[in-house]
Amino acid sequence: MKRVIETDDAPAAVGAYSQATTNGSLVFTAGQIPMTPDGDLLADEPIGVQTERSLSNVEAILSEEGLEMSDVLKVTVFLADIDDFEEMNETYGEFFDDEPPARSAVEVANLPKGVGVEIEAIASSE
Repeated sequence: MKRVIETDDAPAAVGAYSQATTNGSLVFTAGQIPMTPDGDLLADEPIGVQTERSLSNVEAILSEEGLEMSDVLKVTVFLADIDDFEEMNETYGEFFDDEPPARSAVEVANLPKGVGVEIEAIASSE
């Protein structure tokens, strides 16, 4: 059965979506952009800073469910500019240094609020 996950430690959902959902064993986060829990947008920051904030949001959501980044099975990274890949990847590696999850990284035409990166994750509680 689906259950919604919410935390005040990540930006609130602002539309018809949840921060994350779970079926009890898998957790699916919504795409997280570089926005603080208080709603401060970091779109003008370097991509490394944007990546760190986006992944910190993912981490906060997973923590609400008692999970850690080591429980992440799959990540999708959406980049406004694929040329930012190396800088994103360097920061990303700080969150997933040992046995990193599977990952896709793609360039997209536009991201919400003009940010440079959006990141979503699938984690397992088993």
